[in-house]
Amino acid sequence: MKESREQWSSKLGFILSSAGAAIGLGAIWKFPYATGMNGGGAFFLVFVLFTIFIGLPMLISEFIIGRGAKREAVSAYDHLAPNSSWRIIGRLGVVGCFLLLSFYSVVGGWIVLYSGLSLTGNVIKEGANYGVLFDTIIGTPWMGLGGLAVFLLINVIVLLFGIKNGIEKASKYLMPLLFIFFIILVLRSITLDGAMAGIEFFLSPDFSRITGEGILYALGQSFFSLAVGFSCMVTYSSYLSKQESIPNSAGSVVTLNILVSLLAGLAIFPVVFAFGLEPAAGPGLLFVVLPTVFSQMAFGSVFLALFLLLFLFATLTSSFSLLEIIISAFIANKNYTRRKVTLITGCIVFLASIPAALSFGVLADVSIFGKSVFDATDFLVSNILLPLGSLLIAIFISFRMDQAIVMEEFRSGSKVGMGIFKAWRFLMRYVVPVTILIVFIYSLGFI
Repeated sequence: MKESREQWSSKLGFILSSAGAAIGLGAIWKFPYATGMNGGGAFFLVFVLFTIFIGLPMLISEFIIGRGAKREAVSAYDHLAPNSSWRIIGRLGVVGCFLLLSFYSVVGGWIVLYSGLSLTGNVIKEGANYGVLFDTIIGTPWMGLGGLAVFLLINVIVLLFGIKNGIEKASKYLMPLLFIFFIILVLRSITLDGAMAGIEFFLSPDFSRITGEGILYALGQSFFSLAVGFSCMVTYSSYLSKQESIPNSAGSVVTLNILVSLLAGLAIFPVVFAFGLEPAAGPGLLFVVLPTVFSQMAFGSVFLALFLLLFLFATLTSSFSLLEIIISAFIANKNYTRRKVTLITGCIVFLASIPAALSFGVLADVSIFGKSVFDATDFLVSNILLPLGSLLIAIFISFRMDQAIVMEEFRSGSKVGMGIFKAWRFLMRYVVPVTILIVFIYSLGFI
C-alpha cells in the first residue's frame, strides 16, 4: 500500500535536518585532508567560491524541484517532465547515493569504533601512537566489518520509523552541541605552541600550491559537502511547506556548512603543525589529530568521547539522507512497505561496502586504475557522478522545467525580489553548467 508522506514540523527543523544531511563526513572528515593534500589556503578559498556560486544555486535548484513536484527524486522528474528521459537524473541519484554509501558507511564504522573505544577510555593513553591505532582499526577485517554493521544497523533502525520524529527532533539539540564542542576544540588548538603556522597554511592562499586536480577536488568537495548532485535534497524538500523560503533555507544550510568547514580547518591544521604531523596525511588525518588534541586537554577522554558521539550523529544524519533517497524511490507508487525496503536496502548496502571496508587490509593489494577500492569509489562518486548529476540538474531546471513553477517555488514564502531570482537563473543557465562542464572534462582526462 502507498504510504503517506511526512512534513517537516518547522522551518528550523528542515534547516537543521538539511544541514545535518550536508554537515557530516564532507565538512568534518573529508574537507581537512582534502585541503591538506591540495595546498591549504588556496584550496579553501576555491572551495568557498565554488560553494557560494555553484553549490548554493544547485542547492536552491534541488529544493525547487523537490517542493515543486512534492515527490521523491525519481518520481519528481517524471512528474515535472512526463514521458521524457529526464527521469534518469533521479535514477542516477539513487545509484550515486548507493555507491557513496558503500564507502561513506565504512568511515561511519570507523567512527562507531572510535566512539566505543573512547567511552571505555581506550583511545587516549600516555605514549600512545594514534597513527598505529588507526592503522590497526582500518586494517583488521573483523573490526572494519563490525563497525560497518553497527553503523548501518543504526541507520536501518531510525529509518524504519521515518525521519520526522527522529532526525528532526534530535537535530534541534545535537547540531548546536556539535558547534559548541567544535569551538572548544578550536580554542584549544589555536593556543598550542606552533599553531600559527597551521593557521597560515589554512587561511593564507598560495596559488602556487594548487593544481588543476586540486580545483577539481574543490568542486567535488563543494558538491559532496552540500549533498547536491544526487537529488538527496530533492527528496528532503519534497516534505517542505510552501510557507518556507527556499533561498533563505538554502542560504542557511550553506552558511552552516562553510562555518563547519572553517572550524574543521582551524581545529585540525594548528595541531598538525604544532605536533609536526603531515598536513597531506590523507583520510586518517582526523582520526590521528583528534586524539592528539584532546590528550592535551583536561578531561580529554571525556571531551573526545562527547565529540566523537556528536561527530557520529553528524555522520548518521548525512547517511540518513542517502538511504532515504533509495528507500523513497522504491516505496513511491509501489506496494512496498518502508519496513521491507529499509531492511533489504540495509543488507545490500552492507554487502556492497565490504570491498571498501577491506581495502586497507586483506584487499590492500587490489587496485582500480591505481587506486584502492575505497579511493576509486570515492573518486568515481565525488569527481564524476556528482558533477554529472549536477550538470544534468542545471540543464533540467534551466531549460526543461516549467519556468512558471520555478519562479513560483523560488519566491514562495519569501520576500526576495526579481533581481535575486534573475541572478540565480543566470548562474544556473550559464555559470554553473559551464564551470561544471570544464571541470568534468578535465576529470575525464581530455584537458
